[in-house]
Amino acid sequence: MLKWIAVRSKPRSEKIASNELTKKGIEIFLPIIKKRRQWSDRKKWVEFPLFSGYLFARIELKDSIYVLNTHGVNTIVKFGDKVVTIDDDVVNSIKLAFEGGYDLLPMKYFTVGDQVKVIGGPMEGAIGIVETKHKKNNRLVIKIDALQQAIAVHIDTRLLENIN
Repeated sequence: MLKWIAVRSKPRSEKIASNELTKKGIEIFLPIIKKRRQWSDRKKWVEFPLFSGYLFARIELKDSIYVLNTHGVNTIVKFGDKVVTIDDDVVNSIKLAFEGGYDLLPMKYFTVGDQVKVIGGPMEGAIGIVETKHKKNNRLVIKIDALQQAIAVHIDTRLLENIN
């Protein structure tokens, strides 16, 4: 049975890996977004993978060696010795969002309990723990151990960096 897997490409080689896997007859999904970049003399729209360094391949898990032996591919994402599979619904949802013309923005992924540092905005330098997740804002808890008190603030994930 065909399953979607996450494939880690070599740095800046997502398109190369995608083309080479396609030549092998493997179904590939490489979500691409366009960003406007500013140079000193001009502005230009540039294509970037939605998930930097990753693409999706739909294969029989027993055939994963064919993916690994492909130019541009670094590794297949695994937890322990088990290849991680991605639900068809997840890949289809991303495809539908692209086809629908939605602007997709990659966001940092945090889980409740992650220790994070604020890297921008008025709270830059603050350290806290992610308490809850809500859409694009997380609730960051800052503990003041000396007082055995804590405060919570909603903060955009783009301003957070994992420090675990």
